[in-house]
Amino acid sequence: MSLRPDLSAIAAMIPAGTRVLDVGCGDGALLEHLVRTKGVDGRGIELSQQNVNACVARGLSVMQGDADTDLAEYPSQVFDFVILSQTIQATEKPRAVLEHLLRIGKHAAISLPNFGHWRIRLSLLFAGRMPRTRALDYHWYDTPNIHLCTIADFIDLTRDCGARIEKAIALEKRQVKAMDPEALMRGIVGGPNLRAQSAVFLLKKT
Repeated sequence: MSLRPDLSAIAAMIPAGTRVLDVGCGDGALLEHLVRTKGVDGRGIELSQQNVNACVARGLSVMQGDADTDLAEYPSQVFDFVILSQTIQATEKPRAVLEHLLRIGKHAAISLPNFGHWRIRLSLLFAGRMPRTRALDYHWYDTPNIHLCTIADFIDLTRDCGARIEKAIALEKRQVKAMDPEALMRGIVGGPNLRAQSAVFLLKKT
């Protein structure tokens, strides 16, 4: 089974045999891939009971929980990698969630949609309406995304949380492009912030 592009990028960042917590793991596709192909000791937390049931049916160790409220219960540095894919923009307190991820894991792998993509900018400029794109196919009134951010915004948040960017990948329409972590931390975001539909970051607490 093929993974979503951002999940494939995250999977490539996870070494074999590590301890992994997938927060907001959905139906468990990524977690199952990591367990089967890399032999990770994988755990998951997922809000939807239907998705939890799907994960359990795959033989995965997943419990129902909310990233906004339940991460505080996890001890520090208990996982090698903590994953949050396409979820941080849907949390109530993104900064608190990110700080918990950096506390719980030695590394945090995060993917997020980029609301700075050029199609979104043009839609707002010329149509004067909240945009809908293939990657963000929601009406303004039914979207789960409550904290809209660009790649540049997220980089600012990582800096405020005292995180170091170890790896960064921009996902454009049919291309996967590595971004220079040092340049990003200096605020040089430019092209990816305009062209990428989403991005993946591997972070570590400094």
